Amino acid sequence: MKIGIACDHGAYEAKEAIKELLSQQGHEVTDYGTHSTASCDYPDFAYACAKSVSEGENERGIVICGTGIGVSITANKVKGIRCALCSEPTSARLTREHNDSNVLAMGQRTCGIEVMKDIVNTWINTEYSHDERHQRRIDKITKIEQA
Repeated sequence: MKIGIACDHGAYEAKEAIKELLSQQGHEVTDYGTHSTASCDYPDFAYACAKSVSEGENERGIVICGTGIGVSITANKVKGIRCALCSEPTSARLTREHNDSNVLAMGQRTCGIEVMKDIVNTWINTEYSHDERHQRRIDKITKIEQA
């Protein structure tokens, strides 16, 4: 799978660990930064990653900051993005099954890196259910986005 990944300075360590995990699993990972722990602005990096998913360059994206809140807000401003902020694997599974989320947001300060790896593995390996009720709801979200 082609996956974009991005973070701010508060999640650089987690991004590097997750990037390594995904690469070891055979995924093609594009890193949208940041590339150090120097203070930076998360919208710059989260937007680039979400845009790559919206434009079809990547199938999915992962955005990380201290809490995951800022990057999830940013990603959800991009047309076609359904970004879910997850702090445990159950939410990651359900957001794929029910919401067909295409971007995952997490927070390094709120989750340990090992938990984040579990979240990523669950999210990457869970398919969308294609259940009619879930598709109906996603279609309504898309209409709101287009309004």
